[in-house]
Amino acid sequence: MSVNTDRYETAAARYFEAWNATEPEALKKAVAAAWTADGGYTDPLAEVRGHEGIAAVIAAVHEQFPGFVFRQLGAVDGHHDTARFGWELVNAADGSAPVAGFDVVTLDEEGRIRQVLGFLDRVPADV
Repeated sequence: MSVNTDRYETAAARYFEAWNATEPEALKKAVAAAWTADGGYTDPLAEVRGHEGIAAVIAAVHEQFPGFVFRQLGAVDGHHDTARFGWELVNAADGSAPVAGFDVVTLDEEGRIRQVLGFLDRVPADV
């Protein structure tokens, strides 16, 4: 584990705050707090850059999975300017988690996300 553990955990906490924001203004603020202005997000289903693009991807996920929240799985691990963590998308009503994966993030000097590379480990067949 790196001596920068707090930096990685803070970045992950801001990341999950953004992914769990459902109100447009809260989402906008959370994305701006978590990502650099030119930050990017890439997973098998999306590739976007900038706050507006990232917020649009998050809003689309909430539209597809209303009432779901993102939850971190396990600890955040990192070195240098890179961190990784697992997550799952949980149905708040019944606790099921049909989607899960892990993300690798690159951080700037202030701990904001420059780039996310997302990997999907569990996805429903209809996504």
